[in-house]
Amino acid sequence: MNNSTYHFFFGSLSNPLRVEIVLSLRKKEKRVGGLSKELNVEQSKISHALAVLKQCNIVDVKQKGKSRIYFLNKKTMVPILDLIDKHAETFCGGNCSMCGGCR
Repeated sequence: MNNSTYHFFFGSLSNPLRVEIVLSLRKKEKRVGGLSKELNVEQSKISHALAVLKQCNIVDVKQKGKSRIYFLNKKTMVPILDLIDKHAETFCGGNCSMCGGCR
């Protein structure tokens, strides 16, 4: 892997809205409208954020009739999120000053 691969991946997750989308999709697949309601964000902003996440294969989409349903790449992203949770528990202890308490 070259540096640009890491830059692109972590850059895709550097936006708070994209992180909220990832965490929401971790629980359940959703349509843009569902994400928009849950996160209280305009659908156009959700769609733009999803396009970035899709470009890096963090999320994927399936067509169901006229609807597009977005879901998290469970093969890679769920293990990464689980590892982040474990890291936060082990090394931050809920007291990480950089992230506001490792929520």
